[in-house]
Amino acid sequence: MRIVVALGGNALLKRGEPMTAEAQHTNVRIAAAALADLARDHQIIVAHGNGPQVGLMALRSAAYAPDNPWPLDILGAETEGMIGYLIEQELMNALPKGTDCATLLTRVEVDPQDPAFDQPTKPIGPVYTAEEAKLVRAEHRWSMVEETKGGLRRVVPSPLPVAILGIKPIRLLVEAGVCVICAGGGGIPVVRGADGKMEGVEAVIDKDRTSALLAKALEADVLLMLTDVEAVFRDWGGPDQAAIGTITPDELDALSFAAGSMGPKITAACDFVRSGGTMAGIGRLQDASAIVEGRAGTQVRLAPVAKTSRSEVRLAVGGLT
Repeated sequence: MRIVVALGGNALLKRGEPMTAEAQHTNVRIAAAALADLARDHQIIVAHGNGPQVGLMALRSAAYAPDNPWPLDILGAETEGMIGYLIEQELMNALPKGTDCATLLTRVEVDPQDPAFDQPTKPIGPVYTAEEAKLVRAEHRWSMVEETKGGLRRVVPSPLPVAILGIKPIRLLVEAGVCVICAGGGGIPVVRGADGKMEGVEAVIDKDRTSALLAKALEADVLLMLTDVEAVFRDWGGPDQAAIGTITPDELDALSFAAGSMGPKITAACDFVRSGGTMAGIGRLQDASAIVEGRAGTQVRLAPVAKTSRSEVRLAVGGLT
C-alpha cells in the first residue's frame, strides 16, 4: 500500500525532554526504526510536525533580536530542513541498501483571509509553568493556552492548507520509488498576492491537515498519524475516558476534541476517508505497523472491517477483500 505517515512533533521530541540535539537525534533514530519496519511491506511518504522545534527557534530568535525576530515561515523552513535531514539519515541507515530517499522543502499556500490569523490555536515551543508563562507573555506579547493542567504553551495562527505548491516533483519522486520526506511542519506557509507572487506569512500550518491534503493528492491508501498517545479517547481526562478502536467519520462528528491537539487529527482523518482513502489511523509511533493492521490505535473508516485473523486484517486494510 501507499501510506502517508505524519510524525507528530511530540513523537520526535518527547514531552518534558530537554530540547537538545542529542535528544532529537535519539528520538529520530527510534522513529526511523518504526518507519523502516513499515517500509518493508509498504511504500511510505513521510511528513512530520515541528511544534516543539519551531517554538525553540522562535525563543532563540527573540532572545537574539527581541525587536526584530525571525518570522515563523523562515523558522519553519529551518526546522523542515533540520528534522528532514535527521529522518533521512536515520531512515537510510535502517532501510535496505539501495533504497533511495529524498527530503524536500515544501511550500504550502494558505488563504490570507483565513480567520485563523485572528484566532491563534497551534501550540508551539516548550511547556511553561503558570509563573513562567506570565513572564514570557509579558516579555514577548505571545498568546498562551493551557495544554496540560498547570502547563501552558505559546499558540500561533494555524491557517488551513489550500494547495501544496511542490506536489508535482513530490509525485514524480514517489512514482519513481523514492521514499520522500516532505511537508515538514505542515509546510512553509505562503500566500498569493494580487500579482500572483508568493510571500511567507507568520503562521504554522497543522501538519495533519497538510498530510491529508498530501495523501489525497498522491492517491494514498492510508493516512497514518503517529503521536505519543496510544489512540483517540472519548471523554479525555474525564470519568468515562475510553480508547476508540474502529470508528466512522459520522460517529466522530458527534464527539468533541481539543482544537489545538487531537481536533486537527480527527478532521484530517475524516476528510481523507471521505475523499476515498481506505483508512486513517491515529496512535503511537511504536504501534505503526499494528495500527495499519487494525490491531492498535484508532482506525477511521467509512465502514467497520470484520477482523478474524492477522492475515485477513492485512488484506482488508489493503482493500483486497
